[in-house]
Amino acid sequence: MNLQGYFEQYWPFAALGLWFAYKWWNSKRVLAMLPELKAQGALWVDVRSAAEFAHANAPGTVNIPLQELGSRLAEIPQSAPVVLCCASGTRSGMAKMVLKKNGYQRVYNIGTWSKFLQAK
Repeated sequence: MNLQGYFEQYWPFAALGLWFAYKWWNSKRVLAMLPELKAQGALWVDVRSAAEFAHANAPGTVNIPLQELGSRLAEIPQSAPVVLCCASGTRSGMAKMVLKKNGYQRVYNIGTWSKFLQAK
């Protein structure tokens, strides 16, 4: 099989691999920024469900489930950075889009909530 045929057959797997690589890289980048963001008064928001948050969470995080985020924007100051997390990074990615659409400038997705434990 030539290179073009290989690409045509397997491009979805390559795209998926690139997506996971990007999520990993971005998470590492935000993790490295956490001390600076914390010094700037960042709010750490966990967008998992209340039940997931009650089961396990990182100290210092605030729970605002993704489905409630739109109605609870007043709880998130626009003047400070916002660092989001969830179970895998997918819901926090969606939350980042919601906040950006609502005028929040400094929004970061760390991915999984357990990454906050590495920053302590």
